[in-house]
Amino acid sequence: MSTEQNIFSYSGTKRKIIIGLITVILIVMMFPKGESIESEVTEGAIWTNDDLIAPFSFPIIKEKQTYNTEVLNAEKSVYPIFNIVEGKNSDSLKTFAAYIISVIDENLKNQPAAFLNPTFLSSKAFFQFSEIRKKQKELKQRETSLNNLFNQTVIIVDALSKKGIVNFNISEKIRDSIAVRVGNVDKIEPINKFIFYDDATNETKNRIRTLNYSDELKEALIEFTLHFVKPTLVYNENATNLEIEQAKNNVSKYAGIVNENERIIAKHDRISKSVILKIESYKEAKGESIGQDGIILQFLGKFLHISFFITILSIYLYLFRKKIFFDNTKIVLISILVVFVSFITYLINHITVKAPIQYLIFVPAASMIFTIVFDSRVGFYLTVILSLIVGALRGNDYTFMAMNFIAGGLSVYTVRDIKNRTQIFRSFLYILIGYTASILAFGLERFAPFDSMLIEFAFAASNALISPVLTYGLLIFFERLFNITTDLTLLEFSNFDRPLLRELARKAPGTFNHSMTMGTIAEAAAEQIGANALLARVGAYYHDIGKTIAPQGFVENQLNNQNVHENMTPEESATMILKHVNEGIELAKQYKLPQELIDFIPMHHGTTLSSYFYEKAKKLYGEEKVKTDDYRYPGPKPNTKETAIIMLADGCESAVRSITEPDAQKVENMINNIFNSRLKEGQLDEAPITFRDITKMKEAFLSILISQHHRRIKYPKQEEVEKGTSTEIEN
Repeated sequence: MSTEQNIFSYSGTKRKIIIGLITVILIVMMFPKGESIESEVTEGAIWTNDDLIAPFSFPIIKEKQTYNTEVLNAEKSVYPIFNIVEGKNSDSLKTFAAYIISVIDENLKNQPAAFLNPTFLSSKAFFQFSEIRKKQKELKQRETSLNNLFNQTVIIVDALSKKGIVNFNISEKIRDSIAVRVGNVDKIEPINKFIFYDDATNETKNRIRTLNYSDELKEALIEFTLHFVKPTLVYNENATNLEIEQAKNNVSKYAGIVNENERIIAKHDRISKSVILKIESYKEAKGESIGQDGIILQFLGKFLHISFFITILSIYLYLFRKKIFFDNTKIVLISILVVFVSFITYLINHITVKAPIQYLIFVPAASMIFTIVFDSRVGFYLTVILSLIVGALRGNDYTFMAMNFIAGGLSVYTVRDIKNRTQIFRSFLYILIGYTASILAFGLERFAPFDSMLIEFAFAASNALISPVLTYGLLIFFERLFNITTDLTLLEFSNFDRPLLRELARKAPGTFNHSMTMGTIAEAAAEQIGANALLARVGAYYHDIGKTIAPQGFVENQLNNQNVHENMTPEESATMILKHVNEGIELAKQYKLPQELIDFIPMHHGTTLSSYFYEKAKKLYGEEKVKTDDYRYPGPKPNTKETAIIMLADGCESAVRSITEPDAQKVENMINNIFNSRLKEGQLDEAPITFRDITKMKEAFLSILISQHHRRIKYPKQEEVEKGTSTEIEN
């Protein structure tokens, strides 16, 4: 009954091939180095292959964590290097003090000449020194002479310089010892042997403030003296960094050597940590020895490896999920998620910590997104493919692949019948059970220590907790970015508080009740034939929203006996009836309904005739003068199971409602008539339904419609009440 799409259209096929190639190439680029892809070995497991003999000599590479620790220790072993500054601070102070005195003397001779003080000395300080020099000359008091004053500061500065002033502030972090470089020789000295620069300045201030002078003079002296308190040990950053690099380079990357023909591990031996290092070193050496041709061949192998997975997935989608296969937007979504999880795996592979952080690869989150966006079968199939890819990226790690398959598979089943977004979080328990059970199983298999299994449990719990949150966030992102309608979106649109449904109930109550009844019928039929019951029900709610524009033009909304079409020509009536389809589409777009719901508006009529007004026009004008197209709905015809259900449900519900005295036989006859009519007109030719589906739909329609239109007995005095001659009905 369905017409095949143009499967191999040039643009569609070309785009799919490009998307597939990009996906495969990106994943291949994230593979570990060539030496790591033969097989993954696990500590505690049994070596079931033949004896592994080294075909050539190779060095044993240290464990990354061990090597990094040794490099860090080598870096810490280097002391910061300081150079001694030539020249004495006290000598400079003496020289400049003599200069200051000469300047003051010159100034006193030429009063009131301008001050000739140096730029670093304030006028206020210079004035204080001038006053002392003046008093000394007037009173000839040597005790307060500038010479005595400056000599005391020279003593202070000389003492600090001899101790050694380091050009670091006390707040800066520095090791407990430093290397003092004299020529090419470094002498290790404790840092407490020297004084920090800020300590030196503070000590200078404190000593000067103990002198028996006025506060103004002491502050002037502090200002002057601090210019000569300079570091005598200066940090040499370049030399220190050079020493650090040399120390790091001296750390060997190797922990030994395996000689040619030496046995690495024997068959049935248990794999220890040292054996793992030898095996990984062997793979590294083998990878370096393959040459350029070997690298190209290995890349080809990786490419074919991932291509097989993607090809199998494509075949599955083509055979069983054609709607997904022909929708390049959904193909891109699948590609993005697969590449994203692969990239997370790639990053995890390059983080060297002693923790099972591989459990932070959120395969279950991707599984849940695939299930919610598509369906449980697609979600499960993609979980298998994704687990295989992640296992390959982890160095063909079967154990890790199996764990993700178990946890991802359980997460699929937790959201297969999701009814609201909060249900996503119930997946936490099932993901945790999946990881916990698999960790326990594989841990017992390889005699893993219980402590290490506890750590794995903790990381698996983190995955189980984060995956639902990640699913929730990414799902909203993908829904908006790719304009995808999930069951969660449909549930939101099924809320009767939605503006369009509120308007329909208020302006066209008859149509609203008709839509609600259709929703019940459509949902029951969809469940019988394996269609999306939620989509069918919500589609029924919105299929006639165009009638809110002119509700009185439709008989179900005419509460009185007056029919507006009695005063209209057939073509005017047909125009009013037909245009509710386009008006409905415009309303749906205005209120941003998903395209999946918009499709129900034109497809529930397909290209059928408005037969009542068509027949009326033929009687009035003659058949030869009436154009069929003027009375035909624009279409398109239903192209999904759900839209086909709504077309049939719309016709059956309206027809059965028109039966005066409905009974089971009349209802069944009417349903058969509507079904046969739609089949004869070819309205279901593009819908993927079978005759078996039609039989099941008839049964579902009949059950619902009979229950809704069953006959009821008349109560005593009912006729009087109907005529208004009585006010009570006896129950």
